[in-house]
Amino acid sequence: MTHRFALSAGRPWPLGASFDGEGVNFAVFSQHATRVTLCLFGADGTEELLIDLRERDGHVWHGYLSGMQPGQQYGYRVHGPYAPHDGHRFNPHKLLIDPYAKKLSGHPVWHDALFGYTIGHKDADLSQDKRDSAPYMPRSVVVDPAFTWGDHGPPGHPWSETVLYEAHVKGLTAQRRDVPHAGTFLGLASDPILDHLTQLGVTAIELLPVQAFVDDRFLVDRGLRNFWGYMSYGFFAPDPRYLSAGDIAEFQQMVARFHAAGIEVILDVVYNHTAEGDQLGPTFSFRGLDNASYYRLADDRRHYHDDTGCGNSLNMDHPFVLRLVMDSLRYWVEAMHVDGFRFDLASTLARTGDGGFSRDAPFLRAVRQDPVLNRVKLIAEPWDTGPGGYQLGAYPAPFREWNDRYRDQVRRFWRGDHGMVSKLASRVAGSALRFDHDGRRATSSINFLACHDGFTLMDAVSYDHKHNQANGEANGDGHDHNFSDNCGIEGPTDDPRVLAARARRRRNMMATLMLSQGVPMILAGDELGNSQAGNNNAYCQDNPIGWVDWNGADPGFLDFCRKVIAFRRTSPILRQKWFLHSQPRHLDGIPDLVWRRADGTAMSDADWATPGLLFLGMEVRMARGTPPYEPRLGAIYVVFNAGAPVDATLPQAPEGQFWRRCFDTAEPGALAPASLDTRIDAETVAVFDLIRKPAVPDIGRATAKKGRTA
Repeated sequence: MTHRFALSAGRPWPLGASFDGEGVNFAVFSQHATRVTLCLFGADGTEELLIDLRERDGHVWHGYLSGMQPGQQYGYRVHGPYAPHDGHRFNPHKLLIDPYAKKLSGHPVWHDALFGYTIGHKDADLSQDKRDSAPYMPRSVVVDPAFTWGDHGPPGHPWSETVLYEAHVKGLTAQRRDVPHAGTFLGLASDPILDHLTQLGVTAIELLPVQAFVDDRFLVDRGLRNFWGYMSYGFFAPDPRYLSAGDIAEFQQMVARFHAAGIEVILDVVYNHTAEGDQLGPTFSFRGLDNASYYRLADDRRHYHDDTGCGNSLNMDHPFVLRLVMDSLRYWVEAMHVDGFRFDLASTLARTGDGGFSRDAPFLRAVRQDPVLNRVKLIAEPWDTGPGGYQLGAYPAPFREWNDRYRDQVRRFWRGDHGMVSKLASRVAGSALRFDHDGRRATSSINFLACHDGFTLMDAVSYDHKHNQANGEANGDGHDHNFSDNCGIEGPTDDPRVLAARARRRRNMMATLMLSQGVPMILAGDELGNSQAGNNNAYCQDNPIGWVDWNGADPGFLDFCRKVIAFRRTSPILRQKWFLHSQPRHLDGIPDLVWRRADGTAMSDADWATPGLLFLGMEVRMARGTPPYEPRLGAIYVVFNAGAPVDATLPQAPEGQFWRRCFDTAEPGALAPASLDTRIDAETVAVFDLIRKPAVPDIGRATAKKGRTA
């Protein structure tokens, strides 16, 4: 091997291993290292060559090896002080993956040698372990990410037309026998899955983490796995478990097929922490490269700030850490063609040097000015576990935000909790009090009924309590406040009354979601009636608990979901870009939003405070601020009734128009005319739209005309 490659100075950019057709340039950041050694491995995994990178430009160590081709496996050993009290944990006995590696050969195999300190030593992490970790570490792999994309570009759906579908690569496909390569990127982009999604009407799939992640040691010891994937340690590499043949082009092929079907691909990304955990965690990459730079350290420097609940937080104030994240995001857009990102625990990314949240933090500023990233879809999970971490509504445009208040308050309204009518009104109108500031759009709220974390929609109507015993934590993990209702019986049942109640409740909530301003998101499998057997924290359930059950699909509910999504797609009034504030429109003087009682009169302040109120009527038109080039005619009237049957009076229709019943959740059916006084069944959503009466021909004139012609 020593004669195959010729070493020269190379360049300090780009970071990572870059193939140029004739060789590979290696560049890696470490501010506090004293020596950086590139380790090259043979095809059999043997460490065959050690090369010191002698060139250092600022804090970037680099070198160029001519003659090297894609497929070469490599890693780093980095020298420097092992002084935990000063924040330094260099240990050249530990093989490190390249933070910019585009491909990894596999996953870590748990062994005590993966830790920089000696487990069981009386000094704990102050000790230094000198065993070689290479036998247990994956290798970084040189790749050429070039790909022939074909004619299909990004679908480019505007936010106002977006319907999100949150899915897990393996979980969505594992139980489909008709899907080739089930559990992988290729399986996800197979014809059966694409057909299902296009028929459902979703426009974007939001994938749980696909960047390389670790199965936590405590889970492996229990015989479990990190199913969700929120333990990233490689921000550029697709996780090898989702590659059928180990080629990153499989991810690119998946994206190309989704784009051809008109569906965008959004990645759930975890840049707030890494899989290295706290001071007692393993050394995979960042800790061994430059612990004091990559992580936010406590005042004593031995310990870490942990605003994530996972042991550490990345130091986004450091320019090279910020650069790592920005380079990673741009890579997934430019080389892999994804259409956007959902940022896990985004509040951690927006914390500054003092540890506080700032909507003007370096990360948020960098993304907003970046010419590549500010044109893709950006979604924040607007909280973390640290002080002041809950920041719903605080993010600047163009970020959208997951709205957990929507989920909780819609669930509470439909299970009959008192005092929820005003909360429901706020949520279905786009949560303007949270989001209508600084020029943000009415699409700022990502509305959802269920997500990967918590009960599925079916379990929210089937269980009063979580049932997480399979996680091995004595049912102590997961949320206790699920705002669920089992409709009379805990768990599975054959009782037809309970089953009918659960079906109606799911229709009510799905209809509410699609009739709300903002951007709807569906959890994969909810349209099928998928259950996780009451497990509301299935993060470690890589088995039928966590996989979508296609065999038990509810065809009636699936058909209802398709119809209500289609209704939303054809109704601009339901997916507006401007907020509604019950202001008279310049067009006709009619308010763009009116809240009504069952008798048809407008809600008063006293009505909102009525104890036990479970009825709300919503008359909505295009917003006052809608520009003239947007459609501005028509109206929709929605009745949300979580109580007993009621005789409702519809608003008076303008002259020459009438209200048409579009559908209701009691008896989903075809369009039909509706009288002003109409019966609304118990626990029902009913939807009406305003239609012009057909012109009545003048019989006399027509007859006279016929006579003259004759």
